Amino acid sequence: MKSLVNEIKLLVFTILLGAVAGAIVWLFMRGVGLCTEFLWGTIPEWIDESAGFHFSAYPIILCALGGLLIGILHKYFGDYPEALPTVIGKIKKDGTYSYQHILPLTILAFLPLIFGGSIGPEAGLTGIIAALCYWVGDNLRYARERKNHFSEIGEVITLGVIFHAPLFGIFAVEEGEFGGDEKPMLPKPVKLILYGLAIGAAFAATALLRHFFGRAAEGLPRLPVSPSHWQDYVLMLLYIPAGILLYLFFELSEKISCLVAKRIPTVLRGLLGGVLIGVCGMLLPIVLFSGEEAMGTLPDTFTTYAPLALIGIALLKCLLTTVSIQTGFRGGHFFPLIFACVCLGFGIAMLIFGKDAGSHVVFAAAVVTATTLGAQLKKPLAVAMLLLLMFPVRIVLLILLAATVGSLIGNKINGNQTKTGEQGPESEVNHE
Repeated sequence: MKSLVNEIKLLVFTILLGAVAGAIVWLFMRGVGLCTEFLWGTIPEWIDESAGFHFSAYPIILCALGGLLIGILHKYFGDYPEALPTVIGKIKKDGTYSYQHILPLTILAFLPLIFGGSIGPEAGLTGIIAALCYWVGDNLRYARERKNHFSEIGEVITLGVIFHAPLFGIFAVEEGEFGGDEKPMLPKPVKLILYGLAIGAAFAATALLRHFFGRAAEGLPRLPVSPSHWQDYVLMLLYIPAGILLYLFFELSEKISCLVAKRIPTVLRGLLGGVLIGVCGMLLPIVLFSGEEAMGTLPDTFTTYAPLALIGIALLKCLLTTVSIQTGFRGGHFFPLIFACVCLGFGIAMLIFGKDAGSHVVFAAAVVTATTLGAQLKKPLAVAMLLLLMFPVRIVLLILLAATVGSLIGNKINGNQTKTGEQGPESEVNHE
């Protein structure tokens, strides 16, 4: 009888945790949306109307002020938020995640998103939810012995709600790196039941809030379905290497950005990062923010760009993302990297097919994106579950294939770096 009562308590607590975590994610993203609209819509319109002309330098001034504020906060509170793999790694390795600096963590996860940083919200929100789960675990007797379980549930909810992809949340947390030796800590059936209940409660909470107060975030867009041709399958031999090259460019950009950034004082680093983001935003607004909205409009607007221009945007987006993160505009890189992959795929297809590229661009983008994310995340099933909501379901096996190839090559590259003693840039910046 006591065992049954405990199981019921666990299920009820899991449902409550899911609803609360989903509501927190919605409130955070709703706040980001409202502040972004005010800073980048309302104020510029008011300035233009008052001045009688378009004030083109506004992005530079705004991003510079944001960078200065972010730099000051980093100086006094540390490098928050931490990268998503760092958060998940700490939880799995240490069995805990600090909640002592939850307020500066929340502020520093929020500010880069509204000041134009080329980042996504997943890293900051995962850290916030994990910290709150451990706070609950340390302050509620019932949750104390299960706080590790609840923190993992919080990670799954956060990723699932942000990307609107519940299965991605589960596989991103549970799937070990392809070819690695990670093992799940709990029985799979128990976890799946708890994950299902928590995600269901989280999506119910966000749906209720969305009904009364409006949508908080769009998530990944659904790209149009188009028929595949035999040429597309053959060109996978080109798209997969292109995805690997983009991954290598992203990694190189990250290392160079880190080497430069760690030599600059914290406050000045934030200011310079803001100026660089502002200049890019003034000249090419499409590279600002996470790229989530720009991806949704690209299928309708890609013909207005030259193929090489789209390829250039992909490279600039990667560079700006690493510059953003290393100069203090810290956050996730999944949304920006996916946007860069889509631009690269569209650009390559346009180079090959010319005016007839319309029915080929989505397939090219799918393979490039799967390969790059596979090399980056090294979790092919998680990548497939994420991209399943973005690209046609009928090519999911090809997406999984490309992600697996990317994971194998990414592991090989990282293994060679480990043997030569290279360290990732994230650790260098954190120990500045």
